[in-house]
Amino acid sequence: METSSEAEEAKAREVAERKAWREEQIRQLKIDSRIGLPYGMRLPLTTGIAFLAGASLGVAHGSQTTGLRFRAEHAHRLPTTPTGWYLYHKSKNYHMAMGGVKEGMKMGAKIGFWTAGFFSIEDMFDRYRGTKDFVNTILASLSVAGVFSLWNRFPITTAAKTAKTSLIAGLVYGLAQDALGAAKGRRPGYVDFVLRRARRKADIETAGVV
Repeated sequence: METSSEAEEAKAREVAERKAWREEQIRQLKIDSRIGLPYGMRLPLTTGIAFLAGASLGVAHGSQTTGLRFRAEHAHRLPTTPTGWYLYHKSKNYHMAMGGVKEGMKMGAKIGFWTAGFFSIEDMFDRYRGTKDFVNTILASLSVAGVFSLWNRFPITTAAKTAKTSLIAGLVYGLAQDALGAAKGRRPGYVDFVLRRARRKADIETAGVV
């Protein structure tokens, strides 16, 4: 009986240790990840949110544009009877709904694509540089802005404005991520760099005094 009891206690301790190790790994993964989400979760989540936001804007814009186009195309042959007006508005609402859905899918896909590109490039720089800080966010935003300008064949002035806007957005978003990471215990790499420089300078001054 004692042997069986000891075996059960050992097994229980092993299960508890494995559970604690798993929880610690998850906690550390959240600390090391941007905005507390691993890349595998962050990418589909942000892409999905961007798609829904773009789809909402696209539906509103597409339905309004389609409604105005429908009115312009039928302005020369407006109905003259109540039945005609009923069919007119029914057809107009149908075209507005279809136009809104088409534009919503198109806009959602575009914004989702560029959002996925941004987070993918940011993660690529995170892995390449071996640190997560605002520099990688700025590089990712400028890369996406450059490809976006080339894709749409913007003139140089428009491309420069796009790059400036992406620089500001990347800086603000990157610093916000750094602040959130620092609050959770993940100190940005440039902070460690500054502290090392200051420590080395203090050591040199101390050695010079001695």
